[in-house]
Amino acid sequence: MSHRVRVVVSLAFFVAALPGQPPSVDVARLGWMAGCWEQRSGATITHETWMAPAGGAMVGMSRTVGGGALRAWEALRIVTDSGRLAYVAQPNGRAPTAFPAVLTSDTLAIFENPAHEFPQRIAYRRVSADSIVARISAVREGKTRGMDIRMKRVSCGG
Repeated sequence: MSHRVRVVVSLAFFVAALPGQPPSVDVARLGWMAGCWEQRSGATITHETWMAPAGGAMVGMSRTVGGGALRAWEALRIVTDSGRLAYVAQPNGRAPTAFPAVLTSDTLAIFENPAHEFPQRIAYRRVSADSIVARISAVREGKTRGMDIRMKRVSCGG
């Protein structure tokens, strides 16, 4: 598949929320994200782990290791904020940034914060029980720039 076709196909999965379809405020709807996920790219490995919904929230962590060294880490939460779900990210221990949900379903979750520099949109799409794609993106100079993070389910080791 050519790069252009992959981009078009990828964008089709990460459309904006449909008008009149408010996102669910039930975090249990996102239970398909729970578990341990991995992306490998050469010598770089990213692990992302999400705890199952409980207490109205999901809690997650991400860690990227390359060349035997920690390259990045992130504390993550999906919580109810002001009557809607929000994805809250704290990369490398920085202050938390909230991304309110614009769409949630049994296979797709899209969170946006247009005021944030990058990313402005964070989306997760369930491909299968053992595969998800996270996409981070932002609009710069009128063009959407982003990247897909394709992850496979792995066992949750210690």
